[in-house]
Amino acid sequence: MTRGIRGAVTVAENSREAIFEATTRLLREILERNAIDSKEIASMFLTTTPDLNADFPAYAVRENGLTQVPVLCASEIAVPGAMKRLVRILLHVNTDKKQNEIKHVYLGEAASLRPDLTSPE
Repeated sequence: MTRGIRGAVTVAENSREAIFEATTRLLREILERNAIDSKEIASMFLTTTPDLNADFPAYAVRENGLTQVPVLCASEIAVPGAMKRLVRILLHVNTDKKQNEIKHVYLGEAASLRPDLTSPE
């Protein structure tokens, strides 16, 4: 069965390094908290808020060894008043886990987006 795992993290600034660091941190937390082997990942969808355009977050995915995973990046819609400097991940994973066993990960200020799904860092 394929399950979706959500996550989001705030980025310190609009730089390649900051986007890489935040994306890496979020990706590793999702994989660790859900005990995911990279072979179980079907695909990954990453988005950034419109103010983050210094680099693609997919670069961090590739540099972390996930070279065989299909990855797509996109920009979020520019909603007035929405949180800035945010990377989001939707990871599609082949797993036997039940929906309520999936651990979604929201780090930094992004934890306020889904307090119902957020577990402590």
